[in-house]
Amino acid sequence: MGGESPCTGGGGRPSAADRQRTDMHVVRSYMVLLLSCRRRQDGTSGGSNGVEMSEGTMIGEQIQKVRAEIMAARARRTHVSKDAPVELIAVTKNHPVAAMQEAIDAGIMNIGENRIQEALDKAETLEREVKWHLIGHLQTNKAKYAVRQFDLIHSVDSVHLAQAVNRAAEKFGKVQNILVQVNLAREESKSGVYREDLDELLAAIDGMDSVRLQGFMCIAPNYEDVEQCRPLFRAMYELFQQTKAAEPRKADIRYLSMGMTHDYRIAVEEGANLVRVGTAIFGARDYTLGV
Repeated sequence: MGGESPCTGGGGRPSAADRQRTDMHVVRSYMVLLLSCRRRQDGTSGGSNGVEMSEGTMIGEQIQKVRAEIMAARARRTHVSKDAPVELIAVTKNHPVAAMQEAIDAGIMNIGENRIQEALDKAETLEREVKWHLIGHLQTNKAKYAVRQFDLIHSVDSVHLAQAVNRAAEKFGKVQNILVQVNLAREESKSGVYREDLDELLAAIDGMDSVRLQGFMCIAPNYEDVEQCRPLFRAMYELFQQTKAAEPRKADIRYLSMGMTHDYRIAVEEGANLVRVGTAIFGARDYTLGV
């Protein structure tokens, strides 16, 4: 075994030094490309004026850094295709509409919100076209509001909730895209269906006409050592692939939503194709801020 961590899974994973060199090379290449594109857009030859950013574009810089990290993580993949794309969801809970607008203007196409009412309020003044993701816990009595606002609901975790979403979508004349939230770590503090109850939930969803299953979402425990997330993310990817191979007749399995600011790099390495990032883009949330 040597010095191999039990969380890495072995299997010929690159050494830490190799991974660091790959990271540096990919990130450097990506940033050079971004700067080159910006200089061409600005009509500059690459002097300081061509890359200067005002205070209002700091969010854009952070988005570039996160995208570069995602590209580097894809390059480190060992059992997942390095070419498989990853979509970035900017999580805007407790961040103002102005910050959301900056992010969208910098290329963000997916917005994630935890609370329905906050999303409804922001949508009134956002004045941008985006894909809305509900990533927080959904109560059955609020299903109709979620269906009205969100393109993809990540947090369906029971037959009862799926039925509520299905009824609401039917009334709206809509087929609601959903993900099933799986609690592989069996954390009592988190929502999500346990693995032993998953098959029953999937079968029930397959019998509904106004919801479309598009994959899974999971939230890893907040480990002090983020490497401890790796086995869980790998197990989720295997579950995703198994379900995709035996795809239920009404499903369209395409998304594996896992990874947040502290662990999205490992999630991407292990097969995530949706990552939910807030703090790394917008900074710490201001819970006193009126949005």
